[in-house]
Amino acid sequence: MDYTAEPKPWQPFLDRDDAGTRLGRALLEAPGGKGLDRPLVLGLARGGVPVAAGVARALGVPLGVLVVRKLGVPGSPEVAFGAVATYAGAAAAVHLEQTIHELRRHGYGARELEQVEQEERAELARRQALYAPEPQDPAAGRTVLLCDDGLATGATMRAAVTLMRNAGAAEVLACIPAAPEKVCAELLTVADRVACLQPWPGLRAVSEAYLRFGQLGDAGVLALLGGW
Repeated sequence: MDYTAEPKPWQPFLDRDDAGTRLGRALLEAPGGKGLDRPLVLGLARGGVPVAAGVARALGVPLGVLVVRKLGVPGSPEVAFGAVATYAGAAAAVHLEQTIHELRRHGYGARELEQVEQEERAELARRQALYAPEPQDPAAGRTVLLCDDGLATGATMRAAVTLMRNAGAAEVLACIPAAPEKVCAELLTVADRVACLQPWPGLRAVSEAYLRFGQLGDAGVLALLGGW
């Protein structure tokens, strides 16, 4: 990773606001942090928006939003078999082919998985219309910082990175407070850089890195976006 993690012993994040503040400070102090090429800071909605707000404050740039939805296994939605993302009228999907292969071995059919994707794309469209009704800043030729509150499989971040690649971003950074070490390494195969404050060897759930990790609703996202 290009950005050094926080020195151990790690202190848990108080909440997403604290995580964003610490991540923004680390990005600003990192080599090249003050010379990013027209940075575009996007929070992966919902949980990544307060984290992105801290990064945007540190860099002194506007806050934007990128809507993304995990594709969860029928009956076990916490397990991802992919993700879909949208920004500025474009969309991208990432499918975890190895996971899908295993699901089919256990009796899940293509129709079941397609139904999940259709439902998530509908929710994706709803959130896009709600969070970003106005035209969004173009990503082409810019350094895009994609911020989330943490990662499990990394599927949502992969979908976001793919979307920004398709949009012509000059450089794409995946920025997260905490994630499994293995997922961070895998992200480096698709993102230009990965900034992870706490790359845990065995992170099982993002909430493990936080003292307070409540659900963030539409109203919370809109309040953050409305403050810019």
